[in-house]
Amino acid sequence: MTQTGSGPAVAVVVPVRNEAENVAPLLAEIATSLASEGPFEVIYVNDGSTDDTGAVLDRLRAERPWLRHVRHATSCGQSAAVRTGVGAARAPLVATLDGDGQNDPSFIPAMLDRLRKDAHVGLVAGQRVGRKDTGFKRLQSRVANAVRASVLKDGTRDTGCGLKAFRREVFMALPYFDGLHRFLPALVRRDGWTIAYVDVKDRPRRHGTSKYGFFDRLWIGILDLAGVWWLIRRRRQVPQVTEMRDTDPKITGER
Repeated sequence: MTQTGSGPAVAVVVPVRNEAENVAPLLAEIATSLASEGPFEVIYVNDGSTDDTGAVLDRLRAERPWLRHVRHATSCGQSAAVRTGVGAARAPLVATLDGDGQNDPSFIPAMLDRLRKDAHVGLVAGQRVGRKDTGFKRLQSRVANAVRASVLKDGTRDTGCGLKAFRREVFMALPYFDGLHRFLPALVRRDGWTIAYVDVKDRPRRHGTSKYGFFDRLWIGILDLAGVWWLIRRRRQVPQVTEMRDTDPKITGER
């Protein structure tokens, strides 16, 4: 696929760790979903993989000029991988999805459309329907989401969905901490932006097993939850900023 223009309009960030078998099929789906979006870039953040993920990405990159491979020397976790990818992005609009193939990239255009149509929307969050995880993992997710929602009151039923789209400047203005990706709706809302939601279908993982811990979403996440609650409480009001400009001809010297 040939792309022209001064730079990409959209970036897709995909954090991966030991997902060699899932890279190629997911990348093909991403490219298909972005075919009508104009110039784009896909940034795979290789979070310290020890399998052939890096080799697969390098082989595919040789054939796809819009594919970028950014590597962590050692695994730093999903939040760090997402932030690395967003930081490396050159596009003003960014979408993220998990690298295991469970998130369907075909929903990305609709999410980007919501951002483009409403300047007040800072984040469009996917909300999974038809979850394909095990019953125990779905139970854990429901408990974690219920605890989070009761404390933060962020109006989000499924903050763990990796499929999201947002304005790059909005994300980069957020305070960073490990676990940030689980609290994006609450933190973006804290900064005065509107959150939009899109129902997305969940798919079974194609190959391998989950690489990022699930059990810590409730227990280790309790400290993060307390920290985010504190941040929200400390933001009393979002400033409405207007720059004053001289328009009086007597002041500007115009005749």
